[in-house]
Amino acid sequence: MKLTLTQRLSIVFAVLLLVCCGTSAWLQVRSSKMHELEVVQGLSRDLAQHIAHDTVLMDSNGLMPGAVRQLFSQLMLVNPSVEVYLLDGEGKVVGSAAPEGRILRQQVDLAPIRQLLNDQPLPILGDDPRSVDGRKVFSAAPLKVNGKPAGYLYVVLLSEEHDRFAERGATSAALNTALLSIGLVALLCLIAGLTAFNLITRPLRRLTDTVSRFDIDGAPQPVTAPVDKSADPDEIAVLDAAFRQMQNRLGEQWRSLTRQDQERRELVANISHDLRTPLASLHGYLETLSLKDATLSPEERRRYLGIALDQSRKVGGLAQSLLELVRLEHGFVQPVLERFSLTDLVQDIFQKFELTAEARQVELKAQFVPNLPTVCADLGLIERVLTNLVDNALRHTPQGGEIELDLKPHGALVDVTVSDTGPGIAPELREGLFLRPFNIGGARRDGGLGLRIVHRILQLHGRDIQLLDVNGRGATFRFSLPTDQQTAEQWMVRSMNLHTPAK
Repeated sequence: MKLTLTQRLSIVFAVLLLVCCGTSAWLQVRSSKMHELEVVQGLSRDLAQHIAHDTVLMDSNGLMPGAVRQLFSQLMLVNPSVEVYLLDGEGKVVGSAAPEGRILRQQVDLAPIRQLLNDQPLPILGDDPRSVDGRKVFSAAPLKVNGKPAGYLYVVLLSEEHDRFAERGATSAALNTALLSIGLVALLCLIAGLTAFNLITRPLRRLTDTVSRFDIDGAPQPVTAPVDKSADPDEIAVLDAAFRQMQNRLGEQWRSLTRQDQERRELVANISHDLRTPLASLHGYLETLSLKDATLSPEERRRYLGIALDQSRKVGGLAQSLLELVRLEHGFVQPVLERFSLTDLVQDIFQKFELTAEARQVELKAQFVPNLPTVCADLGLIERVLTNLVDNALRHTPQGGEIELDLKPHGALVDVTVSDTGPGIAPELREGLFLRPFNIGGARRDGGLGLRIVHRILQLHGRDIQLLDVNGRGATFRFSLPTDQQTAEQWMVRSMNLHTPAK
């Protein structure tokens, strides 16, 4: 069975609580015992001295057995918790009132006796003759015969009777009270700890529930729950805020991918439509030439071949535009910045479309101020932008109309405006204008890819293109180019960071 985080924390807390309570109880019992020993030894410190002063236990002939037995009998009657021993100068037990076989240690260490006689801090534990390794508090006094040291009077202050009585008491009321107290304290602390863990982990459980409901395969729902920034957030609150931010970010990316997928589907459908029409026309005329070659006149043959060549050029131009768009959107083309004159570039563009404009009776006009500053951009890519815009305007400007290209300095920029006198673009068709093709009266307004290529090229330069509403004009497009190289480099780097395409 797997335990939850709250359960694991509760178990660890309970174990630590029991260890702490047990350690506290042991320290308290030991401290109480040491205090009791200190009190007993402090009160009876001079007991041996008084006994030695008031009783003659030795004479010049040595130990006086009668005096020793009489003394021990009197002491047992007065205070049964003491045991009296006579020690020689080496610490050997030479006299006691202990029953036969009760003396288990015949030699007593004199070091504790010297500490007691030198007034060292209490309690001082000495050897217990009735125990192999036991130590107890004691009182001691030196014995002298004819002014010479003859041994020590050694009084154990807590006898075996005292130990047996203390053990019976400890196993009854005292021990039970201590265990009950420890149990009650542990139980109360455990309840308090579990309550605290439940309160602390509640936000984590709420976050876990939110994560478990998160559907990675579906559309992530936007999170609108406000975050209290005035409060000091803890780690769980920070984690919750990070998850909400991630969820919102995933939702944005999901919607962006959905939109891109829809645009891709529309693009494929539109490209298929654009290819199908000229290919069908090309196939029809070539098939006609193949089947009726012997019956066609030279003039009809040339006309059919001209139409087929024209449709072939449309297919080739569309394929070239599609290849160019793929290279732009997948990062295979990067701008190479250089300084150049926009006026010279506009003249070259007008020369390219001069014959087409004359054939359609459309006037090409350029407006710019003298000494127009040079711009910093990729010359070839900007030429492609202007070519697409002018070609798009020519295809949708009626006979007798005009196309105007205006260059105007604007601070550290040069604004480029291309406008025509065509039908313009309806407001309902402007959404996603530079991201997908659209139709006007069944005709392709941008040739399928022209404006999308323009948008991507300017995006690589860190710039944008706008569709403006100008009275008396049709479609009017405007973009700007920097005159400073450092600014152009900064915009280009920023654009690469924001619009890095997938390889």
